Amino acid sequence: MDTTVAVRGRGITKVFGDVVALDHVDVSMAKGQIHGLVGPNGAGKTTLLGLLLGLAVADQGTLEIFGAPVGRALAAPDGVSGFVDGPGLYPTLTAKQNLAALVALRHRDAPSTGVDEALEQVGLTAVADDKVRGFSLGMRQRLGLAAALLTKPRLLVLDEPANGLDPAGKKHVHGVLNRLAADGATVILSSHRMDDLEALCSEVTILSTGRVVFSGPLNKLSDENRELDYRLRVSNTADARTVAAGTPGVGIVEGSDTVARGDTEVIVVRGQVAAMDELVARIVRADIALRELAPVVSPLEAAFLALTEQTAEKPGERHTEQPAEKAEEKAAEKSAPATSQQEAGR
Repeated sequence: MDTTVAVRGRGITKVFGDVVALDHVDVSMAKGQIHGLVGPNGAGKTTLLGLLLGLAVADQGTLEIFGAPVGRALAAPDGVSGFVDGPGLYPTLTAKQNLAALVALRHRDAPSTGVDEALEQVGLTAVADDKVRGFSLGMRQRLGLAAALLTKPRLLVLDEPANGLDPAGKKHVHGVLNRLAADGATVILSSHRMDDLEALCSEVTILSTGRVVFSGPLNKLSDENRELDYRLRVSNTADARTVAAGTPGVGIVEGSDTVARGDTEVIVVRGQVAAMDELVARIVRADIALRELAPVVSPLEAAFLALTEQTAEKPGERHTEQPAEKAEEKAAEKSAPATSQQEAGR
């Protein structure tokens, strides 16, 4: 058994009626890492997260968590917690009462154990005695994270945890997740926020139409052979244009949104990493001040778009009488009463 792997799946297939939500998916997620799960709506992300939390079982294939096979519903090993489709909370109870109720389900003799600490971790101490019905979406997300932290998870599974977070809330959540990974826990999170994933994750899995189209270290997506558009901000755009036009492998993107906004100090150029390196060197030698060189679209987002477009559904390849995202929603609805209470209590 590989002791460095937290999650291993082989040939995982899950079908809802005529919809193949997961199609022979292979995944491997390392211990002590933050692993991102990315994909368009209906790609199978929620279904996979539900399998990891034990809310459903695969129709085919094998899934192991910490080396233990998961072959039936509600059979995920101890130390697994999280939520899908948002945390389930009692709106008429306070934040503290919600967490105390969860603890009481498992430890009737110590209903308040860890509650204050969990609220402090997610930055909700000041509203601990406020009723949840008055919470914003971001505050609910943070309370859901606090609920998941109550059991000191070894594997934390989160579905869109950044939804509704303001900058302070996002900073709090990022800090919590980074500390968990540093302490040896594995964090698996889905998100449409590419900036969050790039800030947090060391590895990502990209799903499209129920299949894995990429899985591995985030830095592999910054493929040096992939052309990207870059914002080039300089002190002298006329001279920089001349330099860029004379640099092999570099093209100038005319009429881009950035240039159209009237920013006369910005040129948008396209090329591979090596070509950008050469461009920077030539700009410096030309005594032009370089103020910014940054991708217009992040490497993760560019890879996401390229990979998911390449595997776009072909006619007859996948039954679509019912959209895949609807199938995932129905699966989540069936398990909704357990989403926060069950996972947070494991």
